[in-house]
Amino acid sequence: MSLSQGVRVKVPASTANLGPGFDTLGMALSLYSWIEMKASEKTVFHLHGDEMGGLPTDKSNLIYKVAQMVFEEAGQAVPDLEISMYSEIPLTRGLGSSASAIIGALAAANALIGSPLPDSKLFDMATNLEKHPDNVGASLFGGIIAAVWDGSHADYMRIEPPADLGTLVVIPDFELATSKAREALPAQVSLADAVYNVSRSSLMTAALSAGRLDLIRAAMKDRIHQPYRAPLVPGMSKILAEAPDHGALGIALSGAGPTMIALVDRNEPRSEELSTFLTETMKAEGILSSCYPLNPVAEGVQLLDDINNRSFLDMIRGEVTA
Repeated sequence: MSLSQGVRVKVPASTANLGPGFDTLGMALSLYSWIEMKASEKTVFHLHGDEMGGLPTDKSNLIYKVAQMVFEEAGQAVPDLEISMYSEIPLTRGLGSSASAIIGALAAANALIGSPLPDSKLFDMATNLEKHPDNVGASLFGGIIAAVWDGSHADYMRIEPPADLGTLVVIPDFELATSKAREALPAQVSLADAVYNVSRSSLMTAALSAGRLDLIRAAMKDRIHQPYRAPLVPGMSKILAEAPDHGALGIALSGAGPTMIALVDRNEPRSEELSTFLTETMKAEGILSSCYPLNPVAEGVQLLDDINNRSFLDMIRGEVTA
């Protein structure tokens, strides 16, 4: 594959924390970003879709900067790139938009130069950029990820999503910067709250590994980040307390929010009731929102093989409408 021929990758969105697993648990979801990357005589960007508005189209763009990190790590020089990108993943909503961009850039740049860096190295690079491994791990490896980060290296275990597990997301019509959500957190938590979360995060991981959906309601609870972020998301406290009574197995803030994600049993017939509860609770707070199902996805970032068969936009039309 020549540098000018280029590569294309498809990257899933992600949800992080799953309630108690703050900065450690993540799950890949069925929203996607697509990136095409080629060597070029000058750096140009083609950004498509509503979610791309306002992003830089010069070398300050995150995709370009991350790609250059790969080239530097591999000891190769590709100073100018032609980059095309389309994304379904809403920005600053808690669905891993920055993590998917980082993973897409790492995977595309690595593939462009013959894939000299192993996934473990890409994971470490991505975690160093994000400072937590949950979203990037899910977008890189797919499925459900339990991961730790020591400041230089990330270790992880991947869990295959249970066959009957689904999700329902409610996305409020406002953005919430991760930095603002992190500023709301306390510098210290009590021993009781730490034990509360450790026990539930352990149970959550075991329940997902074993497909024990009946344990999610007890496991998907938190005392170390959601109570402090609740004032940033109107209606969140009511949703956390009452969504399981309307058909959710459990519910949590997705990443830093403001999106909330309910885990559901695909065989449960109450999805319409749950959707109505979520949107009406937001509406009562004066917040418009959208609510729709997303599937956990087993596959992480994918290298696509149709670079010569269709234009980037033709490929996107086929992927999005499929």
